[in-house]
Amino acid sequence: MQTLHYLLDFILHLDTYLFVLIQEYGTTVYLILFAIIFIETGLVLMPILPGDSLLFAAGTFCAGVSNAEGQLTQLNLGLVLVLLIVAAILGDALNYVIGKKLGQPLSQLQFNKRRLIQEKHLDQTHAFFEKHGPKTIILARFVPIIRTFAPFVAGLGQMSYRSFLKYNVIGAVAWVLLLTLSGYFFGNIPLVRENFELVVFGIIGLSLLPMLWAYLKNRLRK
Repeated sequence: MQTLHYLLDFILHLDTYLFVLIQEYGTTVYLILFAIIFIETGLVLMPILPGDSLLFAAGTFCAGVSNAEGQLTQLNLGLVLVLLIVAAILGDALNYVIGKKLGQPLSQLQFNKRRLIQEKHLDQTHAFFEKHGPKTIILARFVPIIRTFAPFVAGLGQMSYRSFLKYNVIGAVAWVLLLTLSGYFFGNIPLVRENFELVVFGIIGLSLLPMLWAYLKNRLRK
């Protein structure tokens, strides 16, 4: 419970935590950003890391952020874009391999009589694939949880790796560029800076809209 509380606080105050990380660890923060994006997309057991919000926050810091004392903290935009695109591509590639080689046994693993990989998440991702086909790999980048399970399900379903790789690269580039550059150009607008928590909720809300729309359509059809 304490871990969940810390994770929620980290997501809602990404700007504050990121400022402290840059101040304390300097260039090592690039590796931290790389690791978070890689783990979220690469490990099917870690679907709740703050990928969308982190990209937006990283973009904001690429434009430069000053604290109350006037200390300026800034990341290199080009380096951030390259590293996070590579992290997203490698993460999905690893997840695909895990799904292809270990998908069946992993999907059945249980801890305290509960599946480590929740069946409802797999069902949601399967439904996404049925509707959008291979393009799911691109679209899923913008949907939390589905983003983590899509490459796993693609591997589990024996999707051609050549086809997967094409959509993986397109999706990674589009996802990282859109959210990071949004933070770069709009993150330092006073209204955004002063209401960063609301912006995070807005990003999460927008990314969940496809799932909500699919759920409502399914309910109406029934």
